[in-house]
Amino acid sequence: MRRAAWAGAACLSALLAGCGTEAKRFAPQEDFGSGTTYSRLFDATPAQTCEAARRALLSQGYIVGTAKAELVEGQKNFQPAAESHLQMVIRVVCVPDSADGKISLGFVTALQESYTLKKSNNSASLGVGGVGSVSLPFMSGGGESLVKVGSETIASGSFYESFFDLVKGYLATDAAQLPD
Repeated sequence: MRRAAWAGAACLSALLAGCGTEAKRFAPQEDFGSGTTYSRLFDATPAQTCEAARRALLSQGYIVGTAKAELVEGQKNFQPAAESHLQMVIRVVCVPDSADGKISLGFVTALQESYTLKKSNNSASLGVGGVGSVSLPFMSGGGESLVKVGSETIASGSFYESFFDLVKGYLATDAAQLPD
């Protein structure tokens, strides 16, 4: 009985010691500096800016899931390798930046999520007389799934610059089509 009590106390002590370990800490990943990477001013209303952003996304093959006067969000899938999958989600928020609302500020964020194909082994138990049961692994057609392995906000200034240039191009096209 005493051994069982000592063994229980040792297990409890080990569990409590495991709870006392600190979680891994990371340094702040954000440095709030210039906002020019993710935003631009446009000579257009927020609704016109978001419409130009919607058309810019559509022109690049993005599926637009949300399209409002102040918000546009689109996504596109990529498969750079046989067992890798990427999903890019771009969100554009358009807000007025002047009293008359004819100048807007567009904020853009692109999030890239990475997935990989994982194969899962399944097993079946087989009873063999005199030996007992044997567990045999087998692969089935349904044993593959995409598993998320990473997610990052795109921070490349050239990426955003090319997007903003495309939006400006659609705004210029719209302005040229307005009657005098």
